Amino acid sequence: MKRAIVLLSGGLDSATTLYLARKQGFDCFCLIFDYGQRQRNEINAAKKIARLAQCHFHIIRIALPHKGSSLLDRKMRIPRHLAAMLRNHNLIPTTYVPARNIIFLSLALFYAETIKAGAIFIGAHIEDYSGYPDCRPEFYRAFEKVISKGTKSGVEGRRISIETPLIRKKKSEIIRKAINLGVPLGLTWSCYEGGKVPCGRCDSCYYRKKGFKEAGIKDPSIRS
Repeated sequence: MKRAIVLLSGGLDSATTLYLARKQGFDCFCLIFDYGQRQRNEINAAKKIARLAQCHFHIIRIALPHKGSSLLDRKMRIPRHLAAMLRNHNLIPTTYVPARNIIFLSLALFYAETIKAGAIFIGAHIEDYSGYPDCRPEFYRAFEKVISKGTKSGVEGRRISIETPLIRKKKSEIIRKAINLGVPLGLTWSCYEGGKVPCGRCDSCYYRKKGFKEAGIKDPSIRS
């Protein structure tokens, strides 16, 4: 069976991406990153989702020497929904973690070469990337060029692709796709904060709520 590395954050996008990879016939090896984020909810969610999907998973702990983001530094305030406004002014919000996806993909690439996986799946998409430069389609195209030129697999002609199946989909489309795939959306966590319930104010909460509303589906993670 063909193998794939799946970056699993515990959010609905990465969970949907995992189920899409499985549907495509991949034996999925999930990477869950503990990089000092201010909340553990997404890590716990990712573990539950991987187990339910009966997929291999590894937790990689990274000690970043500097904070540089409100997702890492508890002294910084998580901004309320600002993505659209900041994007209009070509600004990037404080929730940007410096080079995060470059770091994650590099470790995923190491794993892919080690187990001879042919693909790395990541659940990025352009609707709610908040202006992060490492979530844009051109970034992933550039990273594939790095793989082809800078790895043993690449120079020997064994391609490792970067798969972004959700990159151009709206959040509502992703949610509908997740429902069709049987993704356990009630287990997913999207909020940047680390409370017992989602804050409802951050960018991630905003887009999740908007997506479910546009899809005409009740968010199963919200208990009423």
